[in-house]
Amino acid sequence: METGLEQIAEKARGDAKLQFTSLAHHITRERVWKNLQQIPYNSAPGTDGQSVTEAKENFEVWIEPMLQSIHRRGYKAPSIRRVYIPKPGKQEKRPLGVPCVSDRALQRTTSQVLSAIYEQDFLDCSFGGRPGRGAHNAVATLNEIIAGRKVGWVLEADLKNFFGSLDHEWVMRFVEHRVGDPRVLNLIKRWLKACILEEGVVHPSEEGTPQGGSISVLLSNLYLHYVLDLWFEKAIKPRMEGEAYLVRYLDDFVVCFQYRSDAVRFQEVLSKRLQKFALTLEPSKTKLVEFGRFAQKYAGKRGRKRPETLKFLGFTFYCTRNLKGNFKVGMRTEHTRVHRSMQRLSDLMRRMMHLPIQEQVKNLNSVLRGHYAYFGIAGNFMGISRIYRCVERCWKKMLSSRSQKGQVTWETYHGLKTRFGLLRPKLSVSYAKLQGLAIL
Repeated sequence: METGLEQIAEKARGDAKLQFTSLAHHITRERVWKNLQQIPYNSAPGTDGQSVTEAKENFEVWIEPMLQSIHRRGYKAPSIRRVYIPKPGKQEKRPLGVPCVSDRALQRTTSQVLSAIYEQDFLDCSFGGRPGRGAHNAVATLNEIIAGRKVGWVLEADLKNFFGSLDHEWVMRFVEHRVGDPRVLNLIKRWLKACILEEGVVHPSEEGTPQGGSISVLLSNLYLHYVLDLWFEKAIKPRMEGEAYLVRYLDDFVVCFQYRSDAVRFQEVLSKRLQKFALTLEPSKTKLVEFGRFAQKYAGKRGRKRPETLKFLGFTFYCTRNLKGNFKVGMRTEHTRVHRSMQRLSDLMRRMMHLPIQEQVKNLNSVLRGHYAYFGIAGNFMGISRIYRCVERCWKKMLSSRSQKGQVTWETYHGLKTRFGLLRPKLSVSYAKLQGLAIL
């Protein structure tokens, strides 16, 4: 963290109620340029059609007018271009907002300044969109809580259309707890009210914040910090009869309980709490699961062969035993994620069918490398091997269909794999590393 931001962080740590009334001067041309450099060249342009390359070339043209408009509270946030991406296993699509490149750099800069404050306030139970924390930290923490604490029940929850439901008035009230600079407050209001361009038609924004911008991630974390995290820590945990733990990654969260009665009581008050802030639970992704070291014992009594499983961040958690017979939390790739990865690889092979084999392997390895990096957690070797075997079958079939000599034999195929270096399954996170990633 740079010196100016370190001073902000130090003041925020020292006084939890301090309101910062002068922050805009930390939004400098140097920070905006640095964040612009970090935007990939192949990033999609916004409504102004300006590419990343063009934004960098024209930096000197637009940076000073932008900074001046911020200080005189006249910055007008460009319209957001809305695109849709498929949701795994569903026909409906997820809306994403694509800000203009220059606005994207400004959002990143402002988020860094505000994060210097809010990182001192955020609790250890939240992981998404925070520096130095990621999905593996959240997964490792949940694993440690279930394996090492008194946990018998887990509430698996997800918020319905979270980013599209944020109440602007509540957002600003939460921001104003710590930010008193009218220039920064005005900037955030302009981003919240930025119009949405969809299929050539501009729509006003009255609620929510578009998924895709850096400021949206920060504001969503801040929203749930006050709505869920602090409320759970200060109002819920002291009233529980047994132990209770919350693990949240953006709008996906799980709550672990020692007793079922606590879990049921919490589930009842949770809906009322969320409703107060214009949020609702997604029924299809919210369920209470009996899970933990005693779940196997009680599963038979409840007429089940084995304990239920729970899903979190693309992993399926299940109850199992280690070689010594002690309880252990097992993790494997969620079946919908497996299906999504297979579909993506299948589509990729169809598109690159006539490319040279070296280019094909390069593209396949790029997808496999990302899959192994995320899902290659200790205990999930079979899960990532399944993807590798899928690539083997599909790639051999594709090579055979384009071969003028007919079917490619397995001997020839294995020779090609060895020669061009198709990535074999490899775990990226060992048991020891997984334990080290937990934040308790």
